[in-house]
Amino acid sequence: MNLGYIMPFVVALSGGIASGKTTIANLFAKLGVPIIDADLIARQVVAPDSAAFVEIVHHFSDEILLPTGELDRSQLREIIFNNDHERLWLNSLLHPLIASETSKQIAEINAPYLLWVIPLLIENRLTSFADRILIIETSPILQLERLIMRDHIDEPLAMKMVQAQTSNEKRLAFANDVIKNEGNLADLANQVAKLHQHYLMLFN
Repeated sequence: MNLGYIMPFVVALSGGIASGKTTIANLFAKLGVPIIDADLIARQVVAPDSAAFVEIVHHFSDEILLPTGELDRSQLREIIFNNDHERLWLNSLLHPLIASETSKQIAEINAPYLLWVIPLLIENRLTSFADRILIIETSPILQLERLIMRDHIDEPLAMKMVQAQTSNEKRLAFANDVIKNEGNLADLANQVAKLHQHYLMLFN
């Protein structure tokens, strides 16, 4: 047991879908900040032959699978964003598994602070697990345009995906810090660099 080990401070990064979380996380990573990504963990816990994978296939049938044997995420997304009951079922299955793996990964990090990228921080009432909350603010129109382009989906589905999440105003009410993302990478990098120095000062 390492009695000298200090748990890192956790900065939760959240924002609406297609708000730029991955871009901003990559900018922090370039500065040497460890990243824990809830979406990546969500993929790990549903890897083929995992317990969650088996339950999902049993629930939705093997029609939810790709020819490769992996989950058809596009089809699954279509289902859950058009059916609240199915979305709640899937969330109740996955969230405890994601939380457990997240805690495990945090315990393995030795750094002044880490960035926890979590899209549904507010919706899933996980704010108490963060030492500081960083919210991305972006315009709804830009968010919608990015989502349609990124996921190659039509506007009605994109609208449903945006509306399934909490409002930007509600997110901002929880924010300790805010990054404004209007598509300028140089400006984003500048905001991230300033916050990084601020966090080092706070957490050291």
